Amino acid sequence: MLHLRLIVPSEQSSAVLDVLRASPAVAHVILLPDAGQAPPGDVVLCDVAREGANPILEALREMEIDKAGAIALDEAGVVLSTAADRAAHLAPGQDVDAVVWEEIEHTTGQQTRVSVTYVILMALATIIAGIGVMLDNPILVIGAMVVSPEFGPLAALCVGIVQRQTDVVRRSLVALVVGFAAAMAVTVLSTWLLTAVGLLDRSMLLDDRPLTDFIWRPDALSWVVGFLAGVAGMLSVTSARAGVLIGVLISVTTVTAAANAAVALAYGVMAEAAGSTLQLLINLVAIITAGVLTLLVQRLWWQRISPRRTTL
Repeated sequence: MLHLRLIVPSEQSSAVLDVLRASPAVAHVILLPDAGQAPPGDVVLCDVAREGANPILEALREMEIDKAGAIALDEAGVVLSTAADRAAHLAPGQDVDAVVWEEIEHTTGQQTRVSVTYVILMALATIIAGIGVMLDNPILVIGAMVVSPEFGPLAALCVGIVQRQTDVVRRSLVALVVGFAAAMAVTVLSTWLLTAVGLLDRSMLLDDRPLTDFIWRPDALSWVVGFLAGVAGMLSVTSARAGVLIGVLISVTTVTAAANAAVALAYGVMAEAAGSTLQLLINLVAIITAGVLTLLVQRLWWQRISPRRTTL
C-alpha cells in the first residue's frame, strides 16, 4: 500500500474526496479541515493500493492539486486492515508489478544531477576497474561495477524518452557524458601516476588477460547481455527491488569498458582503446533500448488491465 497525503484548497476538497471514494483501490480516507498551513487548505489522507495509484494521481494532477496544494506519496509499510486488504484485492494486477509513474519520474529524476558525489563515484569506480583489468582481477572489476552510479542516469533517460520529457533526457545525457568523460580522464592521470611510481606497467596491459580481455573484444553476446541487463534493471527500478539492481550492475560492461579504454589511451594502445569504447557504446545502447521497451510494455499492460478513467 501507498500512503497519500494531500493539501487541498478548501473549495476543492469535496471533488477530491469524490475521486478517492469512487476508487475501489482506496482505503482509510481522512479529512482534516483547515489543517494545511503552508500552503493553506484542507489535509486529506488515505491509503491506496499501489496497482491502483496511477488513475488517482492523474485525476488529482488534472485538478491541479499539485500546483494549488501538494501531493505526497510514501510507502505505507505494514497496514493491518480489512479495508486495505479489500482495496488491494479489488485493484487490478499485483502490487509488485505496478508502475507508479510519478514515483518513478521523481526517483529517476534525482539521478540526473551532475553532483560532486556522482562524479567522484564514477571516477573511483573507473580507477578501480582500470587497476582490475591491468591485474586481470575479476574481483576488482566486479567491485567497480557495484560502486559505479551510471545506471541512475540511464534509467532516467529511459523514463524521459517514454514520458517525452525532453528536459529529463537532456540532463540524463549530460550526466552520462560528463560522468564517463571525467572518470576516464582521471583514470588516464591515475594510470600515469601509478606507472611513474612503479605500481603499473604497460606490459601488464599487453600481457594475456584471459579473465578480462572480453572487455575490449565486443561480440553479438555483448548486445544480448546488455539488453537483458537493461530489462532486469528497469524492472528492478519500477518494482523497487534493489537486490536485482545490484546484480544488473555486476552483469554489464560499462564502467569496466570505460576504464579499459582509459588505460589503453594512457599507454597509447589504440586498438584496445577502440575496442573498449565500442564495447561501452554497445552496452549503453542495449541498456537504453531495453529500458525503453520495458517501460512501453509495462505502460501498455497496465493501460489494458487498469480500470478506465470514467470509473473515477
